[in-house]
Amino acid sequence: MSLANKHQTPVLGDFLAQEQAALLALKQNVTRAFVTGAGGFLGKAICERLLAAGIEVTGFARGEYPALSAMGVKMLQGDIADERTLLDAIQGCDLVFHVASKAGVWGSKQSYFSPNVDGARHIINVCKKCNIEYLVYTSTPSVTFAGVDEVGNDESAPYAEKYLNFYGESKAIAEQMMLSANGDKLTNGKLLGTTALRPHLIWGPRDPHLVPRVLERAEAGKLKLVGSEDKLVDTIYVGNAAYAHILAALTLSQNDKANQAACAGKAYYLSNDEPITMAAMLNKILACKNLPPVTKRVPSNLAYVVGCVLESLYGLLGKQDEPIMTRFVARQLSTSHYFDIGAAKRDLGYQALVSIDQGMVQLKTSLQQSRLG
Repeated sequence: MSLANKHQTPVLGDFLAQEQAALLALKQNVTRAFVTGAGGFLGKAICERLLAAGIEVTGFARGEYPALSAMGVKMLQGDIADERTLLDAIQGCDLVFHVASKAGVWGSKQSYFSPNVDGARHIINVCKKCNIEYLVYTSTPSVTFAGVDEVGNDESAPYAEKYLNFYGESKAIAEQMMLSANGDKLTNGKLLGTTALRPHLIWGPRDPHLVPRVLERAEAGKLKLVGSEDKLVDTIYVGNAAYAHILAALTLSQNDKANQAACAGKAYYLSNDEPITMAAMLNKILACKNLPPVTKRVPSNLAYVVGCVLESLYGLLGKQDEPIMTRFVARQLSTSHYFDIGAAKRDLGYQALVSIDQGMVQLKTSLQQSRLG
């Protein structure tokens, strides 16, 4: 899959045939889309695809993103915790991708609940006030993660009874709000259709999160595996995650009653459908920059204890920066978490278009270009 220049409007031919077909079909039902978190990794990938199909895009983000404006996105700056600003920004749209959220593993409850919970509530409210029938929410598998192995879980898995951080807890509350809003009445008498997607470990070219963190720690000699046993995990290439969001919007929009579409009111795990050990995934990323494989290990129980101590210490000192280890990270890196994505295949027609190895070729090319540029 070729990547469009960030200063040019993407063209449909830049994407694979399946994506092109889905985008053209979505274009038949949608004129203008609203994307929160448009400046983020996944948000930008969604915007690129919508633009390529000729769908007008209004992007909403806290920061300024001149590259998105140059591509043709109508960028508006604001806070999703401010409903009045959202209401003004969303006027004239007929589809919403609510991608924005505060991610991460460290921070106060308020710092997560304000954007993630209040923001979700505001998005639902403005959709109802502005008669927007189609709402696709970006959730996370963290809503069900309780610190133990997740081996081939499907969507029947319950929400965690206790969370290891405020991110998972806030996203779980927001997801349930989104799904409960399916079927809510709009001001024109029609009904809102909602769905939630749970992509796991998104990566790829231009990744500002996972890839640079892995590379930086490896180059500093601080990258280590947690636990003595290699566990399988799911990941998803960013293009596949964006494609799934387009399919979800298409599924909602193709039903005369969006709230009764196959995916309406439901959540879906998403992945590349290629479970891989964390060691193998990290080493593939390292190989993209010709770095040696990671071999150092730390016992999982020790990592968890260190996480507990650091969280307590940072809390007492009021430190805002993220500890090098937390309870959540220790458990995430030492447990299996891969999923049965049969529901997404059935209801959305989803399949991974780019394999892990194909995606790594794209990632390596991107890293080489960034060094040259």
